[in-house]
Amino acid sequence: MLVPMSAVRRQTTLLLLAVASLLAGGAALAALAPSADAQAAVSKKAVKKGPKLVFVRCSSVPYPCQGSHTIVVRGGKMLIGAGGLTKSGRVEFPVRSSSGKAGKRRVAGRFRTKTRLLVTVPRDAVSGVVRVVMPGPRYSNGVRVTVRKAPAATRVTRPTPVTPPVRSNGRSVFDGSGMWIWYLRRAAGGDPDAIAAKAAAAGVRTIFLKSADGTNVWSQFSSSAVAALKATGLNVCGWQFVYGRDPLGEARAAAAAKEAGADCFVIDAEGDYEGKYAQAQRYTKALRAAVGDGYPIGLTSFPYVHYHPGFPYSVFMAPGGATFNLPQVYWKTIGTSVDTSLQITYQYNGVYQTPIYPLGQTYDGTSASDVRRFRQLSAGYGATGLSWWVWDFASASDWNAVGADVAAVEPLDSPRYPTLKANGSKTGSRGDLVVLAQEHLNGGGAALRVDGDYGPGTATAVRQYQSSKGIDATGVIDDATWPTLLRETPKTTNWVSVARASAAKARGARAAAASAALPRVNGPASAGLRARRDEIPPGPRR
Repeated sequence: MLVPMSAVRRQTTLLLLAVASLLAGGAALAALAPSADAQAAVSKKAVKKGPKLVFVRCSSVPYPCQGSHTIVVRGGKMLIGAGGLTKSGRVEFPVRSSSGKAGKRRVAGRFRTKTRLLVTVPRDAVSGVVRVVMPGPRYSNGVRVTVRKAPAATRVTRPTPVTPPVRSNGRSVFDGSGMWIWYLRRAAGGDPDAIAAKAAAAGVRTIFLKSADGTNVWSQFSSSAVAALKATGLNVCGWQFVYGRDPLGEARAAAAAKEAGADCFVIDAEGDYEGKYAQAQRYTKALRAAVGDGYPIGLTSFPYVHYHPGFPYSVFMAPGGATFNLPQVYWKTIGTSVDTSLQITYQYNGVYQTPIYPLGQTYDGTSASDVRRFRQLSAGYGATGLSWWVWDFASASDWNAVGADVAAVEPLDSPRYPTLKANGSKTGSRGDLVVLAQEHLNGGGAALRVDGDYGPGTATAVRQYQSSKGIDATGVIDDATWPTLLRETPKTTNWVSVARASAAKARGARAAAASAALPRVNGPASAGLRARRDEIPPGPRR
């Protein structure tokens, strides 16, 4: 049947109108609906980021670390450093069952700070990647660790109770004989009575136990452990190896030793602190503010001051800093005799006017005769106390020599003072000894820029000072000048302000003000000088 053309045109028109209507409706709907990109952006915004795992570090309790921060022990402790942690977070370990089936185990931990979590390594953990898991789940980045089995337990025979060592009536807790402990479990298995018995047999009255490493407080220096050791009659002091990366955090970790009951505290600052005058000043001021003016603080570091021109001895032992100096006189490691090492130590440390309590060597196969000689000469130089590094590696021969009777020696003459001079050139002596001298000259009325360089300006100031004191105006600081100069109250330098000003000049005042970070090397010009030699080669981190 034929369809009229008019009807075809009407149907075509109606169809076109229907299609147009549908297209218009779809556009309207599209306008109302968010785009795919917008949906993705919203979705991305809604998903919270996982925590950021910064570090994984072994803890020394209950087992010693195995040589690397990323080697942990089954059943031992491990410290996690991460941002974005909450109490609901769990640490995920790779594990393997006794049948060999691999899997994952999530364990809770105990917060040390807002960003540090202490966890126990599962007994079935294996080497692999650990990460933090938050509800969601949200995962942190992973860090690979090596997992080892726990070392065999050391059987400790409890000794027959002995009379505790009598506390000395000396001027300080540093008087008498002391022994350093790195890891408590290596010292008679950590048993307080066994430690006291061995200490008493050797005449040791003070234990120096590691309490912190950088900003990390060690759990072995707990208030209960300290109380148990002190109950035996021993003095217990904490010590901390410092790095200078976070001086205020390190000061807080140091102050925790006093809170745990420590009788004194020792700062172990070595190569990591060379060139860090502002960090040293920030650390010592914060520590002193936390523990109080009367609390006994010592410094242990390199014994040969002139080998380390960039090390801030003058800051660590400035007023308000350490009031006891425990130089590490490890004669065998240095490669010289007991006599020579002590003579050089006293010559270059004496000008800091901080009482010297030599730290001797009982490791690396030292001879008994050398240990006895060290005791004799230290007493001859006037030391009222000394101590020994380290219980962990001391042999039976070392212990016998530490406690043996030794013949007294006649008091020894004080070694000559170090000589500082300009050498007839633009720059003569350089280093922290010059910094010390310049601050004392300024205390005596000079107006020197403290730069650690014995240049013409310093030589002129020395001649003027010598003339004013009736000393031959040689321009050289030596035996004739040091005794008088050291009676001047030093005009100490605010190295933190100097560092900030230097940073502002280099980067722009606005950038410097926006950052509290201190430059890696700062202080006097001499702070950038490299060590002449490491008389004590770097060993394992303490």
